[in-house]
Amino acid sequence: MSALLSLPARLGCGRLALLGLSTLVFCNPGWSAPAGQPLPAEVATALARARVPRDAVSFVVAPVDGQRAPRLAHRAQVDMNPASVMKLVTTYAALDLLGADYTWKTRFYADGPVANGVLQGNLYVRGGGDPKLVLERIDQTFKTLQARGVQQVRGDMVLDHSYFEPINRDPAEFDGEPLRPYNSTPDALLVNFKSLIFTLTPDANGKTATVKSEPPIADVQIDASVPLSPQACGDWRAGLQADFADPNRVRFAGPYPASCGERVWPVAYADPASYSRRVLQAMFATAGGSLSGSARDGKVPTQARWLMDAPSLPLSDIIADVNKFSNNVMAQQLFLTLSANSRGVGTLEGSRSVITAWWPRAVGSDVPSPNIENGSGLSRDEHTSAHALAALLQRAARHPQAAVFANSLAVAGVDGTVSRMGSQAGIKEALGNAQLKTGSLRDVASVAGYVNGRSGQRYVVVGIVNHPLASAARPALNALVEWAAQDRPKDQ
Repeated sequence: MSALLSLPARLGCGRLALLGLSTLVFCNPGWSAPAGQPLPAEVATALARARVPRDAVSFVVAPVDGQRAPRLAHRAQVDMNPASVMKLVTTYAALDLLGADYTWKTRFYADGPVANGVLQGNLYVRGGGDPKLVLERIDQTFKTLQARGVQQVRGDMVLDHSYFEPINRDPAEFDGEPLRPYNSTPDALLVNFKSLIFTLTPDANGKTATVKSEPPIADVQIDASVPLSPQACGDWRAGLQADFADPNRVRFAGPYPASCGERVWPVAYADPASYSRRVLQAMFATAGGSLSGSARDGKVPTQARWLMDAPSLPLSDIIADVNKFSNNVMAQQLFLTLSANSRGVGTLEGSRSVITAWWPRAVGSDVPSPNIENGSGLSRDEHTSAHALAALLQRAARHPQAAVFANSLAVAGVDGTVSRMGSQAGIKEALGNAQLKTGSLRDVASVAGYVNGRSGQRYVVVGIVNHPLASAARPALNALVEWAAQDRPKDQ
């Protein structure tokens, strides 16, 4: 690679083109811009204010067509941790390899006869990796199953997770927050992100707040109310003194401030291994079915008879959730699906191999492929360069499904993780004109996407900060996006 990088100086862009090498990178002087290339004044000022040095950041602002020099390329080739911006790799790979209309299927089987609404035997539920198997769709699926003749099951409900290899990871391992839903592990039968959602609502009596929990979950007792307090809302979660450690019991030992009004608190369930069993058993009954046995894990036997499939939302909808709202577990479901779809079982190693084989064809053999761990960016080991991400965005803009990919990104000042961008000082031109993916980890802040310039030129923009004060540098990334939207020459 180092020899290739020296070719432009020795041969010139015209000769490189004759050799058939990519003009996207090597015939573009901005990619190898000197380290002293000036940063836009507003970006440099924001970095200085955040006390983040310029050697802790990587920036690219380049025309989306890749045929002209970037407006800005600062440390573009340096490997950085991009945080959730890595989801662009996963979602684009999924779109290219699987297609916008791809759906996951949760499959139902029986090992006994069905007559008069009764299944004499076990009901099998085989997960197909659906990234968004949420309550409304589960309820509708069970009602459809019952309409097809399975109202009573004289046996067990057996849940088959074998489409993905199990990932045994401590949910507290990454950041010490095991009850945060974003730390949930992927699962071939991922039910409602393995989370409980508590809604606290002050009663009219002014003395208590009702605690409503979703979804229904078998054999778990949950406090139905908590006393109200007159204190300011503040850190109301800490004030509740919640105890989620016991899988069979949820307690709230503290009061809830009346001034908070209604609040929602999603929490990862304490025993994720039993979550799908408990919830599907309870939801089958809530939908009107009955089960004489219990829910348990197992595999679909070869002699079992297929009953029906429950398809997921299409991939185009899934990648929009992943990118607009930075959903980590959905991204990991997508990532595992890449190997499951081609190899029969989804594994992390298998999906890394799929990405490695796909990258040269889809992005370019002259662009180093990313170091990817789980496809979500929730990792200290995932690395790539601003140059590689910019090349991916440029290639994606020429894809037959380019609009699907671009529309999966959040619109500045409108939705997703950049919905509040309009409240940032100096951000005007970018509002409604930038489609972005953001990323945040401890010591990492990033942004990448497409920006429409004032002149009508469309740009790819990538900004990555790796520094202990990275979170303070978010205004510099916003300023980078705004600078691209204003479409001013670099020397202004």
